[in-house]
Amino acid sequence: MPPAYVSRPTIALPPHQVTTDEICEDIQRAHPTLPRLGVMLRYARRTQVATRRFTRPLAHRAISGNAPIAERNEIAFTDAAGLAVQAARQSLQAARLTAADVDCVVTSHTTSWTVPGLDVHLIEELGLRPDVRRIPMSTLGCVGGAHALARAAEHVAAHPGNTVLVVVAEMLSTVYSHQDTSTESMIYKTLFGDSGGACLVTSEPLGPGLRIDSVWEYVLPGSRQRYSGRLDAHGLHFDSERSATEAVSDIMPALHGHLSEQRLEQVEFTVLHPGGPRIIEDAERGLGIDQEPGLEDKAKVTRHTWSTMREDGNLGGVGVLSVLSRTHDDPPADGARGLLLGVGPGFAATAATATWRT
Repeated sequence: MPPAYVSRPTIALPPHQVTTDEICEDIQRAHPTLPRLGVMLRYARRTQVATRRFTRPLAHRAISGNAPIAERNEIAFTDAAGLAVQAARQSLQAARLTAADVDCVVTSHTTSWTVPGLDVHLIEELGLRPDVRRIPMSTLGCVGGAHALARAAEHVAAHPGNTVLVVVAEMLSTVYSHQDTSTESMIYKTLFGDSGGACLVTSEPLGPGLRIDSVWEYVLPGSRQRYSGRLDAHGLHFDSERSATEAVSDIMPALHGHLSEQRLEQVEFTVLHPGGPRIIEDAERGLGIDQEPGLEDKAKVTRHTWSTMREDGNLGGVGVLSVLSRTHDDPPADGARGLLLGVGPGFAATAATATWRT
């Protein structure tokens, strides 16, 4: 495919910073007699996430309280749309473009149900042209950012000269529910954070950064229940099976087939979804990177993924955009070849082989 160039993503983070200690204390207050609570909290702390940001305080009724689904849903979309608009405006300003310059908008948002969706909201709030092409996506979850970049790259390949605005926003605090008491749910309470992110994809570079050379998509056969969402009267819940922890390793043979086709033998930089320690470590092993004993974080190929996860948590589809933004602060050498990889419910993966250009 013809190359597509990605501008530096802009990331909008909400105001309420919440520490893992605060979340564990909240869980203890809500479930003082829950069997094996101490064990669950030890697992939860192993996420290595120190802080994350929520759009509302932890004590808000739509996070740790008992707000019904309608209220949670409305708040999730309102807050997501606000961060999406903020990130999109900043992205256009950074590129010195206007809303009229956008030919296509690609959106991903999973954590609320609203019609019309985020794409139409952005058209009105940003003043995009009424004839702008729209590619809205609403069920991708954590793979949404990588998938949106893939769709944008394919669009500019088919329409050279077009400017594509990619916008992703997720309010993962909406799945924070004391109705869920499994070990997995305690881990997710400490793992997720809220955010919005945006970037531009074009057929000519707007500045230094990532060039997408190919895209790859894969749905792991028989994996539909490994990660899944569930709705009830209390809101949106995120579930997973024990086999979910093996999913990244399970997709590696198929991914290596694509890397071989692209003659990418050595991954020199990565933009990996900061989904959690197991996801990152399995990706490192599968790609044969960062395996030296005692390797410091700052020397790792995956260092920007680790720092994103520890400082902001798993941001869902915004995660790869945040990692890519951090990569601009400490970029690889000009011409370095790398891999962008997002994973999410399905179990689904979207990847892009890429080259860094200065």
